[in-house]
Amino acid sequence: MKQLQNNRLNKRIKLCIWTIIIGLFLSGITAFPIETQLTWFLKHQPELNPTLSLWLNKVYTGVKNTNNQYPFISYGTDWLAFAHVMLAVLFIGPLINPVRNIWVVQFGIIAALAIFPLAFIAGSIRSIPFFWQCIDCSFGVVTLAILLPCYKWIKQLEATA
Repeated sequence: MKQLQNNRLNKRIKLCIWTIIIGLFLSGITAFPIETQLTWFLKHQPELNPTLSLWLNKVYTGVKNTNNQYPFISYGTDWLAFAHVMLAVLFIGPLINPVRNIWVVQFGIIAALAIFPLAFIAGSIRSIPFFWQCIDCSFGVVTLAILLPCYKWIKQLEATA
């Protein structure tokens, strides 16, 4: 019975961790071709909220002009992408041994919570529209919705060991 319960906990934990790994990896690799993605999206966008459409056009113009005049600025985005991929690699630890590497999940929870002040403070300073700040915060909400139960299950697994 205990072994069956541990197997269920391990499956749930692995599903959570894989979801985080895939999300971080995709966030990373999609940050590299940002201008190309914006070009494609603006050409194929459905009828969007006019505010969102105006914002995306403004972002595209900013990215395109920056890449044309100051391509080295996008090097910062490259490092952001790299950091996301490396964070995905970090989560391999709890995938292999969740109890020993619970600190990675704790780190992920702290990072998810830290999204909120960053989005609202830096977003306001950088004139990011409030709706976009909320979209950024949604990544924190989703991550917390995955990692908080995962943390609980790891603690349950630890208690049965």
